[in-house]
Amino acid sequence: MSSSLQTRAALVTGAGSGIGRAIAVALAGAGAAVAVADLIPERAAETADLLRSQTTAPVLALHGDVRERAVARQWVEAGHAALGRLDILVNNAGLQHVSPVQDFDEDRWDQLIGVMLTGSFLTIRYALPGMLEHGWGRIINLGSIHSLVASRFKSAYCAAKFGVLGLTKTVALETAGTGVTVNAICPAYVRTPLIENQIPLLAARHGIPESEVIARIVLPNCPLGRLLEPEEVAQSALYLCSDAAAGMTGTALTLDGGWTAQ
Repeated sequence: MSSSLQTRAALVTGAGSGIGRAIAVALAGAGAAVAVADLIPERAAETADLLRSQTTAPVLALHGDVRERAVARQWVEAGHAALGRLDILVNNAGLQHVSPVQDFDEDRWDQLIGVMLTGSFLTIRYALPGMLEHGWGRIINLGSIHSLVASRFKSAYCAAKFGVLGLTKTVALETAGTGVTVNAICPAYVRTPLIENQIPLLAARHGIPESEVIARIVLPNCPLGRLLEPEEVAQSALYLCSDAAAGMTGTALTLDGGWTAQ
């Protein structure tokens, strides 16, 4: 399997921490120039500094709200300008809110759908023409186990992630045969700040102590019996960028520890 990406340039959204940071590190480690984008400037800068300490390839830090059309367009254009081209797009930006649907805050609904679904559409919309022009591209959308199965109290997250998988499949069909592949990675629970921040909310909703959330709410659905690590997801992204995955498009690459085998 060829894993060298020395002639490639990537944009990773939500790269300030967790899965996004791990993917940025993996891509840079394979030789790619990387633009790291995050809502919080300091986090984007931290990831960029980390990459610069590990690679001689160009690194760019970007920040803004991916829900905004001007921001998504500027990220793509800045990547092109600084890196020379944009071959790889990883749509990872995401967040969570836990609430029964009848109490779900409407602004929070708009935020989750906007960041994860609309944001993915916008970056694809702006990055795809350049990929088609060069005849090569890798679009990787971070789905979730919740692209495949639902959980209580996560209506917006599930709606967004189901939508991300539908978007993935549609764009894959539209780009088939062009040299551009479009796939989703669908992990179960990963050890990230997003999961850690859910623990108090899940404890409150299920009426259990915070110390019991992982064992009683998270892991019972996962026969593997553990949280995934961000680096495991990053290796899946690296595979999807490789020559070995050139025939994969429109797929949900599922890292669920056996969840959907039940």
